[in-house]
Amino acid sequence: MGRLLIKIAMGVAAVLVLFWLLSIVIGLLVWIVMIAAVVGVVWLGVKMLRSDAGARR
Repeated sequence: MGRLLIKIAMGVAAVLVLFWLLSIVIGLLVWIVMIAAVVGVVWLGVKMLRSDAGARR
């Protein structure tokens, strides 16, 4: 009975660690996508401002 409980506890711990690692990876991916989106919007804005300034001349 004791060994069975230890195996169950080890399985639960392994599943929790797996979900914890997955949440870290998904969180990092979300941050990378958000940073890339902000950089892309800023770059597009700068590009539009430069083209608008060039068209006014």
